[in-house]
Amino acid sequence: MKLKFQHASWLRNTLVSFSALLLVFAAFLLKAQAFGADPQTSLDKKAAEPKKAKTAEPFAFADFTWLNGNSRAKESPLDTKVFTGEFRFDGNYIYDFDHPQDHTLSGSCETGRTNKIQVQQLGIGGDFHYQNVRGRLMTQFGMYSQMTPRNDASPSRGQWDLADAYRHVSEAYGGYHFDILNGINVDAGIFMSYVGLFSYYNFDNWAYQPSYVSANTPWFFNGLRVQIFLSDKLKIEPWIVNGWQSYGMFNSRPGFGLQFQWRPTGSLSIISNDYALGQDTLGNTRRTRFHSDNSLEVKDLDQPGKFLDKAAFSLTVDAGWESGGGAGGFGGSPGVPAQYFLGFMLYHRFWFHNDLFGLTLGGGAITNPGRYLVLLPPINGATAASGTPYFTQNPGDQFKAWDASITFDYMPSQFLTWRVEFIHRAANVPYFVGPSGITPQGGNTGLPGSVVPGFVPDLRKQENRINLALLVKL
Repeated sequence: MKLKFQHASWLRNTLVSFSALLLVFAAFLLKAQAFGADPQTSLDKKAAEPKKAKTAEPFAFADFTWLNGNSRAKESPLDTKVFTGEFRFDGNYIYDFDHPQDHTLSGSCETGRTNKIQVQQLGIGGDFHYQNVRGRLMTQFGMYSQMTPRNDASPSRGQWDLADAYRHVSEAYGGYHFDILNGINVDAGIFMSYVGLFSYYNFDNWAYQPSYVSANTPWFFNGLRVQIFLSDKLKIEPWIVNGWQSYGMFNSRPGFGLQFQWRPTGSLSIISNDYALGQDTLGNTRRTRFHSDNSLEVKDLDQPGKFLDKAAFSLTVDAGWESGGGAGGFGGSPGVPAQYFLGFMLYHRFWFHNDLFGLTLGGGAITNPGRYLVLLPPINGATAASGTPYFTQNPGDQFKAWDASITFDYMPSQFLTWRVEFIHRAANVPYFVGPSGITPQGGNTGLPGSVVPGFVPDLRKQENRINLALLVKL
């Protein structure tokens, strides 16, 4: 009762103060009228006064198209007053040196088929903007529309098929922009994740196949975000989301996140993304996840007109863990194995001949005991929800991996990239697809991921491949 009385007292005092303010304002108007003030003259004087400087647009003080994970297009040919259209195409041919007979690639969100031409992603959409109302829609067709839902186990809990409902949508949200500080955006729906630095769209990235820190962390979140631009150089962004790359909740608790992004100069970007408290193991309500993702990007060379005209590097370091429900976090104990994630990736990018050519060298490594973030190989059609006895993901199961890549880009237009990339990946356990493939001889048999008598998937500890891609963004 005391609390209620306090609220009532606060409300009463507020109303009294507001009423007094209105009376003072009314008295001022009456006094002005009595002295013969001309309202039109007042308006003319107001119009003649210098206008207040417009708040600086966030991150518009410099050109940041050099950033890894940012589109390098500097204009949009599909821009109108209320809608900025967007078209994306990602087609690839993956040459796997092991030549798996079922053309399957394991451990990648970026592509899943080898030795054939594939449409990885085709998207049509754009941004709506009228007055302060905003929204974005981006569709997805091609391999992404199958692979992205396949890596989310949450649709298996509850009725109605979330995987099919969202299959052809990569981004879909609406929101409102508040003219406070340097801007505040409140959006609800499906929006892109920033964890792992690389963009979901390969056109925006320095490399086609990112290292494990990026490939094994979320590409999207479904929930609510608030983008608070404290200045034109600093953004803080809290999230309330259904879970870790999930359309729905795995159990009954949402996840919470926060991004800190600071660009003090046109040559430096610092990003920290943190996720906490999500219960993201299907059917295990006692296991909680925490994750911290941190990236530094530096443009270390900028000399327009020279043959080597620009260079930049990015360093990303991630740490996370799961505790409770049979997982012991970083420490572990007898009967409760350690379950955590540690990883890094480092890339150095070079631009030549007025950004006509690009060269990227990079790679990284992870250790992930418990394998809770390792992408499940699709053995006999296995999904994140089904799991598979051929590659278990139990607390204590070890997984360590590393990779290195070299990427060459030919960019005749700001809207198009031809890309060729060589990548080597390795793991401490058999994980990559060998020549005999990971599909039973007669095709997928029985329930997804189930054991097939007499069948043994061909998994290897290393992989070498060449990625060829044509990337378009309008």
